[in-house]
Amino acid sequence: MTDIETITVPSRLRGYPGVAFGGYVAGVLAGRAAAKTVRVDFRRPTPVEVPVALAETADGGAVLTGADGVLAVAVPDELDLEALEPPSWAEASAAAEAYRAAPPTGAVDCFGCGLDRAPDTGLRLHCGAVPGRDLVAAAWTAGPALADADGMLPAELVWGALDCPGSAAGRLRGTMREGAVTASLTARLLQPVPVSSRLVSYAWVRSSEGRKHRVGVALATARGDLCAVASALWVDPR
Repeated sequence: MTDIETITVPSRLRGYPGVAFGGYVAGVLAGRAAAKTVRVDFRRPTPVEVPVALAETADGGAVLTGADGVLAVAVPDELDLEALEPPSWAEASAAAEAYRAAPPTGAVDCFGCGLDRAPDTGLRLHCGAVPGRDLVAAAWTAGPALADADGMLPAELVWGALDCPGSAAGRLRGTMREGAVTASLTARLLQPVPVSSRLVSYAWVRSSEGRKHRVGVALATARGDLCAVASALWVDPR
């Protein structure tokens, strides 16, 4: 391993209460990995407001460690995924409105999909089912407060935009149960994302077996240009 860096995830970047938003954690780890496509495996929940150790590894990846052991590991990987055609901005907007009108049970104040978040305090990935297609989608625009110094959406938040949609796909288009968590997320970022962009996050179920659900996720512009793609494994609670 290389030198160890200490980081603390702020409370506003939570997924479940007291737990860091998984997409953000994955993005932080991926940012330390020496590869364009990275797989992040989650071993334990990463706490918010608690210092944890981040280090690069000899295989070109990175590891996040807390008081109880390894929290998450990133490794260079390949992504065997053909993204579905993105829905239109109008379709994604209608799907998001339908989600907000009748959200699923168990909704939490998540940075990625929390219903009470504003554009400057969360991603608002309110993915609803798209009629006539086996996918879910949300139309959204990040607020200026989420921009980096160049006016772009930071890479770790682009990773975040590839997390919550997988849960929505599993629950609305599959058999995923309430309380499922991301076990792994493999992603490739394709182009920078200006914060002012109109964006569409969408996801679909690839396979389900018992408690395990594999989903495809993508982020596109309102014109349909892909910005990022991912494959995720979600696991139901026991």
